[in-house]
Amino acid sequence: MIAVLSRTQNLAGHSDIKVTGSKSESNRLLILKGLYPGITIKNLSHSDDSVVLTKALSSGAGEIDIHHAGTAMRFLTAYFATQKDANVLLTGSSRMQERPIGILVDALRSLGAEITYEKEPGFPPLRIHGKTLKKNKVIVAANVSSQYISALMLIAPSLPKGLTIEMDGVITSIPYINMTLALLHQIGVEAVFSNNCIRIQPKSTVENRAVTVESDWSSASYFYSIVALSTDASITISSYKKNSLQGDAALVELYSKLGVLTTFDEEKDSITLSKNKNFIPQGISFNLVDTPDIAQTIAVSCFGLGIACDLTGLHTLKIKETDRLKALQNELEKLGASVKVTNDSLQLAPREMIQQDVEIATYHDHRMAMAFAPLGLCASLTILDAEVVSKSFPSFWEDLETLGITVNRK
Repeated sequence: MIAVLSRTQNLAGHSDIKVTGSKSESNRLLILKGLYPGITIKNLSHSDDSVVLTKALSSGAGEIDIHHAGTAMRFLTAYFATQKDANVLLTGSSRMQERPIGILVDALRSLGAEITYEKEPGFPPLRIHGKTLKKNKVIVAANVSSQYISALMLIAPSLPKGLTIEMDGVITSIPYINMTLALLHQIGVEAVFSNNCIRIQPKSTVENRAVTVESDWSSASYFYSIVALSTDASITISSYKKNSLQGDAALVELYSKLGVLTTFDEEKDSITLSKNKNFIPQGISFNLVDTPDIAQTIAVSCFGLGIACDLTGLHTLKIKETDRLKALQNELEKLGASVKVTNDSLQLAPREMIQQDVEIATYHDHRMAMAFAPLGLCASLTILDAEVVSKSFPSFWEDLETLGITVNRK
């Protein structure tokens, strides 16, 4: 499917959007529910990743294909390693088989896990023979994807002696580690994160514990971008909390620098985004080491606004669904941008114009499709492989139409 966006000058009046539950929270809770069936999850994400993870946990044997779902690959590797007598082949798409997982496998092996590589060492697919992991201490590099750390944290309370995780170096994406920690606390697990060490106590059972998933802040970023690129849009989205577990709640502060005001309604658990009429566009510089998933959205917003941006802390983007830094450079340059990227940064120069009727490749990456869609307010463009949004936000195109953005899906 492709989505053709005709340039939309005026959005609908005030719009209300309900965003699906956080994929990050949902996937962590699904693993915890697999370990502790007494947990009930409310407002579970409708994303492809969460659907794939749910199916994998219910099958529990044979070959399990998680397609493009990187979170599922990492979390399930740790989960099945702890499931006594499990025998699974965990595989994924061709891109997934290029994404490294050796650091997590080495950490699990050091705890006694039985995991072998079916093809290239350090990469999926993996053959996992589950067993009881009796060791209770592991050391991992701190500057790797926080999903490796979270995968270990999630299985930790199910281990006979719990787990101490020591992280060597500067930690990446601390908010995601704090999210995992908070969810463990919500189900009654004793866990402490201090300096570069996480200590998690064992917990044998969890009885009758309901946990409600907050809506996804990463998905909210696209509405922030739409408001930033509009003249006077006002959008209310739910369900969001002022004291969020999600690191991407930093959008409130980041997009205030791009002309978007955020108003919380704590009674309704919603936020209203509105254009700051006094906003004067000027270049920005952000370190996104704690919020890398919103880098694409911010870069595209800055391009649409015609301002420079200097984004750093992006080293994890090269091992996502695609090399997101290179993909951003490729597609922004098609539109007339001047972009420089390194292994961990992106610099965008102020633009002079926007090319019209450009085809945007998505590289099997849901965030590429959704990050570029708000440019429909500035230019006519075509988003290729548009159905990829189902990975995290299945109703995305319908919600854009609700706002008054013209989307022709073919």
